[in-house]
Order: sequence, then structure tokens, then C-alpha cells
Amino acid sequence: MIRPIFLFCACACISIGCGVETQSQTELDSPPDTIRVFIASYFPISDGKIDQSVTGDWGKSLEFTQAKVDSVTNRIIDALEEGSRMHGYKDPQAPKSLVYKIIGRKEFLEPLPTYLRPENPMPMTDYAKIMAQTGGESWVSDQNADEIWIWGYHGGVIDLWESNMSSPYGDISNSDRSLDDLPVLDKTYTLFHYNYQRGAAEAVENHLHQFEAVLNAVDGRDDAAPEEWPNLLFWGKFVGSDTTHHLLDPRRAGWSHYPPNAESDYQWDNSTAVSSDIEDWRPDGSGSFQQIECSRWKCDHLGWFVYWMQNMPGHGNTLTYGDFRLRNWWTFLTQYDKSQRENWKLWLED
Repeated sequence: MIRPIFLFCACACISIGCGVETQSQTELDSPPDTIRVFIASYFPISDGKIDQSVTGDWGKSLEFTQAKVDSVTNRIIDALEEGSRMHGYKDPQAPKSLVYKIIGRKEFLEPLPTYLRPENPMPMTDYAKIMAQTGGESWVSDQNADEIWIWGYHGGVIDLWESNMSSPYGDISNSDRSLDDLPVLDKTYTLFHYNYQRGAAEAVENHLHQFEAVLNAVDGRDDAAPEEWPNLLFWGKFVGSDTTHHLLDPRRAGWSHYPPNAESDYQWDNSTAVSSDIEDWRPDGSGSFQQIECSRWKCDHLGWFVYWMQNMPGHGNTLTYGDFRLRNWWTFLTQYDKSQRENWKLWLED
């Protein structure tokens, strides 16, 4: 059974202003880009409740689960948009780099489609079938969807990818990067798979791992020799790490699993202070360092993600890398195909 489609918006991305500005100025100072999202939810039900024999760990009522999905979806959007405000913790009116628009939804009162792989006894989510069931190709090709968000379950009963990209330029995502598990269309789109047993923080983490994957690919980490990783702009100079994924000294901005003061993965609530330049990050390390500990992001999982995002080079930044001005790094999400066609770097070359 399928609940009907609800069409929310068919707006195109906000256009860039005209005038005598250079291309570099226009990109950095333009209004926020819109990411258009189609959402598909899978709610296998039995007697009005989610069938826990299918989900493994979730058996709440259908109404409760639908309400939770709606609430968490709104929190995801709020977090991603707020995170795109550069230094928004200092200036709540800082402009956004991203705006999310839900352009449609479908609900299926049945299990997620899966298939068996010879090398793994755990069923794998069948993303190609999801695209077929939901009319995903049309949402991307005709409605210009940039992302597809799948609400489902995990529960130790199926495998999934947190993010899965399909692109004419290959797959850069937090997956096995198979080139045949999603239809390849004329434009890039990314599918995110959420678990309604979890919350907004876990869903936003999917997005951050995708963003990290894209920035690392653009910055050349995928092809760089391991000893070169500390010299790369994103992974070495912004994150401040090497092949260990741990943070080096001096402490820079960290990444989704590692705040500047973390000593291990997922240590988002560490109250030990360290010296970090996260709030005045500059590629050459000339920014001011200050004592940073978890109270800066309320020692909260989602709070860290938003705070980390807000220290990313974004709208209107004036940062430089040698003789070049840094791009708004969020544009690699909203203009990925253009970035690939024109071989963009993390800095502006004109």
C-alpha cells in the first residue's frame, strides 16, 4: 500500500545575481543554494504497528512512527541549514549556504526491498528497486531532486549504506561505491538511508560523512600517497589528521567523529580542554588558538555536528590559501556536476 504523493515545492534553485562582480565574488556572496529532496518511507505494519519481526528493533504504532519521522526530518533540515551558517554560533544572522526543500513524499506500508549477496548472509537494501518503486528516476530527472531520503530500519536484520551517490562522474559516497546499484542519470543525486529507531544526530552524521567524502575526493586524498595526507587542505590542514584519522597537534578543526579535544572516535562529550584554532581556522595556521572543550557545543552529539559545520569555509568567507581565495565549500554539494566539469579545487583559481 502507498500513501499518496504530497508535492511541496517545484521551485528551481535560487539564481545568482548579476552585475559587474567577478565569478569568484558572485560565487562567494550569492544567496543560498537550494537542495531539493524527495522522501520515501518504509513502514512494514502488522495490526496497526510496525512489524518488529521485520525491523528487528522497532515495534511502535504506525502513527507514532510517522510522527517521529516527520519530527526528525524537520530537525535534520534545521541542523543542516543552521550548520551552513559560517560562524553562526557568533552571529545567528549569518547567511545560510544551504536551504532544503522537500518536493515530494511517498510511504510504503511494506518492508524495504532487499537482495541476498553470496559473500554476506545479511540481506542488503535494494536501492535500485527502491528507485523503481518510488519513481525515483522521474523525481531526479523531471522534478530535479538532488537528494533522496529513505526512512527505514536496520535493527541488525539488513545492511544499508548511510549515503549512496549516483553520478555521471562516478560514486563518491560512504558506500562500497558500486557503479551499478543505482540508475545513472544525466545529473548527480545522492540517496541517504535513515533508521527511524535513531534520531536526528545519526541522520545528520550520514550527511557529514558524505560531505567529508566529497571534500576528500575533490582535494585529492583518494589518490594521494598516505604520507601526503597531512599536507592536504581539507584532511591535513582543516581536519588536522593523517591516515590514522586521529587528530594531530596542533589541534585544528577535527571531523565528525573527532572534535578537537577528542582522543577516540565519538568522544563528543569530552570536557578536557585543548588549544585549537577551530574558531579562527586559516590554512596556514596563522589564526588564533583558544582552549576548546565540549561545553562549546553543549557536549551534545548533534550540537558538535552543527558547530563543526559552522566553522567550514562558507558564504562570504575571506579566507585565503596562498594567493587564492577559498571557495564556499558547501557549493560542492549544490553544484557537484559543475565542479566536476570544470575541475574545481577547494580554492578559486581566477
